[in-house]
Amino acid sequence: MKRIFDIDAWKVLAHDLPKEDKRLQESMTSIGNEYMGMRGMFEETYSGDSHKGIYLGGVWFPDKTRVGWWKNGYPDYFGKAINAVDFVSLDIKINGQSVDLAVDSFTDYQVCLDMKEGVLYRSYVVTKGAAKVKISFERFVSAAFKELYANRIYFENLSAAPVELEVTSFIDANVFNEDANYDQQFWQVLAKKANQEEIALKAQTIANPFGVPQFTTLMTAEHHTDLAVQTAKESDKAVSLTLAGQLAAGESKVFEKRVIVVTSRDYEDANRLDAAASDLLAKQSQQSFDTLKAAQVAAWAKRWAKADVVIEGDDEAQQGIRFNLFQLFSTYYGQDARLNIGPKGFTGEKYGGATYWDTEAFAVPLFLSVADPEVSKTLLQYRHNQLPGAYHNAGQQDLAGALYPMVTFNGIECHNEWEITFEEIHRNGSIAYAIYNYTRYTGDESYVTGDGFDVLVGIARFWADRVHYSKRHDAYMMHGVTGPNEYENNINNNWYTNFLAKWCLTYTDQIADKVSEAKRDEHGLSSQERSKWRDIVAKFYLPEDEELGIFVQHDGFLDKDLTPVAELDPKHLPLNQNWSWDRILRSPYIKQADVLQGIYYFIDDFSQEAKKRNFEFYEPLTVHESSLSPSIHSILAADLQMEDKAVEMYARTARLDLDNYNNDTEDGLHITSMTGSWLSIVQGFAGMRVREGRLHFAPFVPQSWNGYQFHINFRGRLLLVSVAKEGSKIDLLEGDDLTIVLDGQEVILSN
Repeated sequence: MKRIFDIDAWKVLAHDLPKEDKRLQESMTSIGNEYMGMRGMFEETYSGDSHKGIYLGGVWFPDKTRVGWWKNGYPDYFGKAINAVDFVSLDIKINGQSVDLAVDSFTDYQVCLDMKEGVLYRSYVVTKGAAKVKISFERFVSAAFKELYANRIYFENLSAAPVELEVTSFIDANVFNEDANYDQQFWQVLAKKANQEEIALKAQTIANPFGVPQFTTLMTAEHHTDLAVQTAKESDKAVSLTLAGQLAAGESKVFEKRVIVVTSRDYEDANRLDAAASDLLAKQSQQSFDTLKAAQVAAWAKRWAKADVVIEGDDEAQQGIRFNLFQLFSTYYGQDARLNIGPKGFTGEKYGGATYWDTEAFAVPLFLSVADPEVSKTLLQYRHNQLPGAYHNAGQQDLAGALYPMVTFNGIECHNEWEITFEEIHRNGSIAYAIYNYTRYTGDESYVTGDGFDVLVGIARFWADRVHYSKRHDAYMMHGVTGPNEYENNINNNWYTNFLAKWCLTYTDQIADKVSEAKRDEHGLSSQERSKWRDIVAKFYLPEDEELGIFVQHDGFLDKDLTPVAELDPKHLPLNQNWSWDRILRSPYIKQADVLQGIYYFIDDFSQEAKKRNFEFYEPLTVHESSLSPSIHSILAADLQMEDKAVEMYARTARLDLDNYNNDTEDGLHITSMTGSWLSIVQGFAGMRVREGRLHFAPFVPQSWNGYQFHINFRGRLLLVSVAKEGSKIDLLEGDDLTIVLDGQEVILSN
């Protein structure tokens, strides 16, 4: 655990530059607008350790995985979120010397990510010989004007003599990925332009042998400044514009850089990029920086009005939930149906930056409550659009039906680890669960009986083919799988995977009764096939231990040395940074909720006794080294009235990145797990459930808090839930009257 920022309800604020944690600071001050985003790296030269990263939504590259051996069924490529052409960098010179905080003397350093505004601020006073200059930055990617990046810098001469100031602005395609094979680069320059009015660079991803379309991007920049234009240059992979002027003692000057970013994703004819960029550049040029910034602030105000969570009495908890919501909405806000929620968003390249099962398991429940239902429906539709890829993935394993990928950009599996690609098939169940969750929450069955049914049938057919019948046990089983606990690979009969597969078959069979005969015929779904599903369901093997009264994580789990995590020497944690992979696989330690993930999904279907026995058995063996782990444990602990554990796990999920719990935030933030802090409050502390079409709440206030508030969108209504130690109140702000259940009592809400 490491904290390098101040506690502030609306800001991520630091007053020093810890050079050894520069990457960590960059991750924490990332900004985005769903269309594009970037880490909080410096605009100006920095010769120390840094991870400069700019990423564009939906722009990626199918990189060939380089391993020493290959097996049938391996994905052809590993999909990478590639570092975009750099349109941010500047070289700032004072009296002819570049400003470089890695070596320069400086004071009064401050960096501030204002989450209410969506603006990143930074300032310091740098000394270069006899010159002393205060430099103040503000930058944002616009939530109101998606193609716009805006940067404003103030220079103030604090020295007694004049100083010569020079700023060179770049657009540079000479960029690298942190995880590239042998320093491979992914951009080739198509066209360049550099003159006194603007600089521009068009680049295309390099060719690939997999039939994946190449992406073309065009960045064009103009500058508004008190400085005079000196030179415009073109080089092999970059364009630049140098501006200069003199700062008298006590004088200030301003420099603005505005960049328009367009990509071939939005224009079938890449030749239209030039005209589009020109039009957009002219559109923003008519507005002042303050006007553009005001639109940014207003756009974020609308988001916060729907989604803000107010916590009274605990500023650490307050900062945590707002930071997570800010970064989540910076990554995805449902404005582009072709996009999904990458686990690192725009904050890093790890995991490929593509779509995981995290979206369906963790993000859909949040978006159902804090955004228009169409946002969640768009996430479901995203999977339907990629159904052909899911059929392809199953076919690669010689299996029927549809296998949704663990990692993807286009529906085709592009993860290069066999224990993930081949075995972590439980992700299929979460795709179906999200459809069920959407239908249950919204009451809208049009999707599940339409496009959703296509998805369910494909998934059900996969499960029916993936199981095998054990004559010895007269049961259907699944061998060679990896459950949510990735610290165990190639195990047999993972309870969670079997349980979810069994449920998927039952749910699909139930929905088949609701769809039209024509829809069933479209899929060739016969009564014989459905009868087979029911036979599998009736005989599906789910490992249990009667003596312990628990669901067994997988065959053989109870034969391990079940030493609790609390008895480990702390120097061994986190395990994934201290133990060999072989030792981890042989251990009993659990990366994240596994059995408990299934209990969370269907929390009302298990008795309190069963939930308690399983929680008390598995949580002490869990190291929570997945960012997805704490929230599930927090919700279940709250359900079991284990307040201390619920609050402990909330703090971990809310401040996972802010406090760098797992010592891995320098690679980028854990975007999809950021939903966990909201889930912990709403489903955990407030006990929100949907039962038979009604909202139920059973709230409590953590002892260290004075109270909390949050908004819920539910079936055309907007609710404000206020929870205090003296009691709870739910107000209907918009929509028709609604009957809810609060602490077991029916309450009719009217506005």
